Amino acid sequence: MTFPEIDPILLRIGPLAIRWYALAYVAGILLGWRYVAGLARSPRLAPMRGPAATTPQIDDLILWLTLGIIVGGRLGHVLFYTPSLIWTNPLEILQVWRGGMSFHGGAIGVFTAIVLFARGAGLDLFRLGDLIAAAAPIGLFFGRIANFVNGELWGRPTDLPWGMVFCNPQIIETYGHCPAGLAPRHPSQLYEAALEGVVLFLILLFSVRKGMLDRRGVVAGVFLLGYGLIRIALETVREPDFGMPAFPTMGMMLSAPMVLAGAFLVWRGLREPLPATPVTVPAADVDEPA
Repeated sequence: MTFPEIDPILLRIGPLAIRWYALAYVAGILLGWRYVAGLARSPRLAPMRGPAATTPQIDDLILWLTLGIIVGGRLGHVLFYTPSLIWTNPLEILQVWRGGMSFHGGAIGVFTAIVLFARGAGLDLFRLGDLIAAAAPIGLFFGRIANFVNGELWGRPTDLPWGMVFCNPQIIETYGHCPAGLAPRHPSQLYEAALEGVVLFLILLFSVRKGMLDRRGVVAGVFLLGYGLIRIALETVREPDFGMPAFPTMGMMLSAPMVLAGAFLVWRGLREPLPATPVTVPAADVDEPA
């Protein structure tokens, strides 16, 4: 199979270029925002503890999370994968529109934003983290699709029937050659979109529907555990970043602590006693889940 001719720029308006990559971030944040707001407005999803946050608080949190995603994702990519930029071309660090975002860096940025916001608003850190974790696969799905559109983060060579040659006129124009070569490779971006995005979202949705929002930290733990295991498994078919070890890959090393932290959060949350009586929610705050 040959990589399709997909222009990474969706629309040009004079000097302004709207890229699929940027659109993926916007879609992930907006859809995630509405999904989290719907979960927070649904008292039957956490009958013993009540809503973790109000709708206005969720609205305020989105700006914090957006900054955490962008700043953390970009700095994470630089520190984990391309530290030479710091002394060779520091201005390129600011060029986020060219790609080069790290999920693990973005996760650290989001965690920092949640901690600061929860402290300032007097909210439960674990419960706020559960809400955000439940929506995280939405952004992951769109992000991996954007990686595919950009023809980046391809997989290792394969002889499977769906192996893809990641080369088209747009890629040649951008790089002057085919960075991935002409050997068929795993379309690992699509694997990740399916597993980190769709499958993990359904697992978290099942957890939410089973009342795990009453178990502080469990949904966040399931996300960390699930993402970490999926990422470690898929790193075996994903081409390591240039200059990075082939095994264990940087992605594996960064995901291993997530698995441990996720397992701990699930264990802790399931052991913590629930309140003795359900929380009474005013009728005006009652809404159905999104």
